[in-house]
Amino acid sequence: MSPPRGRRSAGILLYRLVSNTPQVLLGHMGGPFWARRDAGAWTIPKGEYEPDETPEAAARREFTEELGVPPPRGELTPLGEVRQSGGKVVTAFALHGDLDLATVVPGTFRLEWPKGSGVVREFPELDRVDWFTPDRAKSRLVAAQRVFVDRLVEQLR
Repeated sequence: MSPPRGRRSAGILLYRLVSNTPQVLLGHMGGPFWARRDAGAWTIPKGEYEPDETPEAAARREFTEELGVPPPRGELTPLGEVRQSGGKVVTAFALHGDLDLATVVPGTFRLEWPKGSGVVREFPELDRVDWFTPDRAKSRLVAAQRVFVDRLVEQLR
């Protein structure tokens, strides 16, 4: 059974090799809900897409929207899908490349905050990005996305 329309997301798990050790690029989710959290508050750059867009195209588009820079050139390697606790299905792709963190200019979203105040504020989609080894990444990622790191490491063996 497929998820309701609008509940599919696609993203890129960018990785690089440093002294033959993989590192993956993750973003810390922006906004007031995630501000003081670390464990479980990081994600791959991803976003929702409609049925008329392919997951690959959506992953590239969302990488650019979330980070403000296009993904490095290269072939996307499928990492499969997961269903997050809220029901959203996330499709991920691995991409080998590098990214200078200083070039990142995250996209933003608007949210009434504090809730019920009538004040609408703008927040970054991702308030910071960083490179992590697989073990460190898995301790910080949203639980359902941790399997993408395992799948990447398995493909690199």
